[in-house]
Amino acid sequence: MSETLVLDRLDDWRRSHDCGALRASDVGSEVCLMGWAQFRRDHGGLIFIDLRDRGGLTQAVFCPEGSEAALERAHVLRVEYVLAVKGRVRLRPEGMANPGMPTGDVEVEVTEFKLLNTAATPPFPIEDRIDASEMLRLKYRYLDLRRPKLAANFILRNRAVQSIRRYLDGLGFLEVETPVLTKSTPEGARDFLVPSRLSNGSFYALPQSPQLFKQLLMMSGFDRYYQVVKCFRDEDLRADRQPEFTQVDIEMSFVDEEQIMHMAENMVRTMFKEAADVALPDVFPRMTYAEAMRDYGVDKPDIRFGLKLVDVTPVVRESQFQVFAKAELVKGVRVPGGAALSRKEIDDLTEFVKIYGAKGLAWIKIKEDEWQSPFAKFLSDAERAGLVEAFGIEVGDIVFFQAGAADMVNAALGNLRLQLGERFGLVPEGSFAPLWVTDFPLLEYDPEGKRYAAKHHPFTAPQAGHLERLAEDPAGALSRAYDLVLNGNEIGGGSIRIHDRETQKAMFAALGIEDHEAEEKFGFLLRALEFGAPPHGGIAFGLDRLIMILAGAKSIRDVIAFPKTQKAMCLLTEAPGEVSLAQLRELGIKLRTRDKDKDKDKDKDKA
Repeated sequence: MSETLVLDRLDDWRRSHDCGALRASDVGSEVCLMGWAQFRRDHGGLIFIDLRDRGGLTQAVFCPEGSEAALERAHVLRVEYVLAVKGRVRLRPEGMANPGMPTGDVEVEVTEFKLLNTAATPPFPIEDRIDASEMLRLKYRYLDLRRPKLAANFILRNRAVQSIRRYLDGLGFLEVETPVLTKSTPEGARDFLVPSRLSNGSFYALPQSPQLFKQLLMMSGFDRYYQVVKCFRDEDLRADRQPEFTQVDIEMSFVDEEQIMHMAENMVRTMFKEAADVALPDVFPRMTYAEAMRDYGVDKPDIRFGLKLVDVTPVVRESQFQVFAKAELVKGVRVPGGAALSRKEIDDLTEFVKIYGAKGLAWIKIKEDEWQSPFAKFLSDAERAGLVEAFGIEVGDIVFFQAGAADMVNAALGNLRLQLGERFGLVPEGSFAPLWVTDFPLLEYDPEGKRYAAKHHPFTAPQAGHLERLAEDPAGALSRAYDLVLNGNEIGGGSIRIHDRETQKAMFAALGIEDHEAEEKFGFLLRALEFGAPPHGGIAFGLDRLIMILAGAKSIRDVIAFPKTQKAMCLLTEAPGEVSLAQLRELGIKLRTRDKDKDKDKDKDKA
């Protein structure tokens, strides 16, 4: 047995096809395939191996007609062994074709093979039908990536990126790389910091985006720039975020919003067609930020289905139901046929909206002879009539309400709407609905910092006449920003930038950034703005999110080769990890360590 398992050298063997290439037209051809043994079926006088590579699967049959010697030796083969096989392509016997496989009409009758490597038993099956936990799959990511479905995501990603590059190259864009080690500047999220060995006590930052450098490139005369670039944000990760992600970063000079949006729209449309043969609309619809918040509660609405939110504050302003009467905003969403929901299902939805700061969820079931609701008794006939008119209520509906501060109401109901759309099957399968959202506020109030912060970033230009509003009505000032939304996901965001020093200083002042702080953090930008900066703007696409949607994947982790967990850990390499004291000394860093015994003593003293 040990002699049988001696590994073979590849020598002069050359692969003729990938494992997904063979068709009925190849019958009679002599071929050489290489890959992994996905499945093995031993029928005594016949052994079948499904050979897999990134291109797909081909059935290889070891039989006396092909080679008695190869058949005898094939008894040692197991799943995930690495093989090279030579043989003749033949049609599968009548009734044995597999229409679910692109290569399902044919098989390779093996005449000889080489065993290139053996494999330990994988911790989970290397197939798409899998019930292994994501944590286990991330630990053995190199095995997970062998699964055909996951491998297909990266083939798609490659096609998409190549399409983007061809499109931008055709428009005269230059691909320029910007620094990865740069200066820490406030852009909304925490920076990943990198200590400098040569300047102890000083730190680089990994870029949250190439924003400032691409603006400097515009000032350098590189009037059309793009980059497929890694970005980094050290933020508390929500369900589907990553600490490092990839952007398609684009900037243009001497343009306005319309030109940038037209370019970006065509790029996405072209990429979808070339990468996945998906036709997007000839014109992407537009919606203002105010309209999106009014009708959908979020600034990235999924417009593939209805269930618009309705403001009924005027209807219930004088209501005896005090939750409504005292609220800043009362909104609702009508679900046709939703009266069939059970009380447990309603309770589950109530718990869901609490994620967004809601204290509960009001509801009314519309029955033939009554309105079933914990608060319906407080509604007057006039209020009932007003609600019927506002929502278009019909028997069998359920209406959900949220009341309170506007931000909470919109967030709770906007996200509830998405839940309801999924639950009631209102989202058309395989559909794509792009949407431009425009006219964003320039600033938004940060209650924690008790100050205004940039809605997009501090370098976004205000709309004409809105710079003057910053002093008296900062919340009312609008920006020249625009987001591209697809199926309820923001896939791209951009703006026209500030291109003169005085406007940039005024923006810093509105954000509470003093002159000395602005000079310390952004002095290089302010100086550059003095040397003839052209009008410019751009957009950045979240490539991971875009590919996730295109692939129909559930998470961006499914389209990132080696992703991290929600705690920003790599289970494969066990990063982040500790470093040696010698490395820390070189960097001039001393870690604060907790003395467990002292902590215990402190706890005793407190007790």
